[in-house]
Amino acid sequence: MDYQKLKSGSDVRGVAVGPDAVLTEDTAKTLGMAFVRFLTKKLGKPAHEITVALGRDSRVSGPALLKATAEGIAASGATAVDYGMCTTPAMYMAILTEGFAPDASIMITASHHPWHLNGLKFFSTEGGLGFHELDEVLELAQHMEKPEAAMGEIMQQPFLPTYQKHLQHIILSGIQPEVQKPLLGLHVVVDAGNGAGGFYASMLEELGAWVEGSQFLEPDGTFPNHIPNPENKEAMASVSAAVLKVGADLGVIFDADCDRAAIVDQTGKEINRNRLIAMISAILLDEMPGATIVTDSVTSAGLSDFIKEWGGEHYRFKRGYRNVIDEAIRLNEAGVNCPLAIETSGHAALRSNHFLDDGMYLVTVLLVKAMQMKQQGETLSKLLEGLREPVESKEIRLPVLATDFSAAARQVIERLMEYATEHEEWHIAPDNREGVRISFDIGAEWNAAWFLLRLSVHDPVMPLNAESDVDGGLRYVLGKLYEAMFEMPEAREIDLEPLKQTL
Repeated sequence: MDYQKLKSGSDVRGVAVGPDAVLTEDTAKTLGMAFVRFLTKKLGKPAHEITVALGRDSRVSGPALLKATAEGIAASGATAVDYGMCTTPAMYMAILTEGFAPDASIMITASHHPWHLNGLKFFSTEGGLGFHELDEVLELAQHMEKPEAAMGEIMQQPFLPTYQKHLQHIILSGIQPEVQKPLLGLHVVVDAGNGAGGFYASMLEELGAWVEGSQFLEPDGTFPNHIPNPENKEAMASVSAAVLKVGADLGVIFDADCDRAAIVDQTGKEINRNRLIAMISAILLDEMPGATIVTDSVTSAGLSDFIKEWGGEHYRFKRGYRNVIDEAIRLNEAGVNCPLAIETSGHAALRSNHFLDDGMYLVTVLLVKAMQMKQQGETLSKLLEGLREPVESKEIRLPVLATDFSAAARQVIERLMEYATEHEEWHIAPDNREGVRISFDIGAEWNAAWFLLRLSVHDPVMPLNAESDVDGGLRYVLGKLYEAMFEMPEAREIDLEPLKQTL
């Protein structure tokens, strides 16, 4: 078993069901032991003084994998605390919560991925493990030997009710602290996608909201209705239809473990990706003029202008939610006022919430604002006025045929940067921090269209994103890119056929 092959960003992930399963109960048990070994070194204390909490989403493989991971923790002499069904953000909040406060925690989830996959997300007091820390855990697992008769304890303790009270407090304090049902008059449709977030509807109802039309609240680890993914077209269409059917003020949708979310407005319009970033940015910049908003690299030019118009600074960084979060933390430590790190996928981490990427926290902040605006006769969508949307957009994935795909992709990016400096119509983005982002003037429109070509960290592909503010601009910029790459020796091991077919 090559444990490094389970690495997916800063998480562990793999097939967990069927004959091709690699994330087996034995694997999970070994990872539990390895995590305890990692913690003894990190915390500087023996295993019998360490407590690790565990939670899971609704996946069918979740109970068995949680049990096996807990057994690995206990076999190493530490205490394992089973929280049962939980959300990923709650597993970190537990570390910070008086009366719980484990030394670390593990969430058993594969987020929005298909039901037959599962994974482990590791947390310490500093938040989710970084890339290098996970490498260390996997290296320990690779060479892990069964401990000699060391046996800790496995306990059960629910945490989700405590996390729910945390969210309720945000709503109460944000609207009218002295009012028991501050959401009276607000109609919200909740779509939990049969993941772990179904409790959110009953929580809102307790606070006075009308939740008629809410759907897929019951946990079902086969996700029979739609993929629990706020970026998925079918999922977003489903919650949009539910909002329109009952005439709700808005709808909210979570992924399976609730670290990502999106909303739809009263017209059924999707508020995800750039729109979601714009909306939460407007709320924060209204409170903190001049603040810096950190996003991933594929955000639109219109979003940058929107943030500037609201008095903020837009700081694009690398794809990957850990990359975005870590950069926001670094900026704050350097004295930059940065209240938000957010990826177009829906991962949003606010400084006010310990820079934890928490879809439920994000939605809760938006609901507070929605209620405040409804009391003033306005809708939440008013915040998006002035956001320029691209006329055309496209994402293409170019396969890399070389064995060392990372090296081949880097060579192409370096050559394209050189090419851009040699061609004055190619404008290198001043905030180019990942891959190569180039904009073009089209007619009288300055920087009317752009493309970003970057390296995938884990897969042998080069993702290509492009947008245009004018008709025909997409074909123009992609044509320029194809023309350049077709002549480059460095690009011979890049499959350009998907780009050619687009043209």
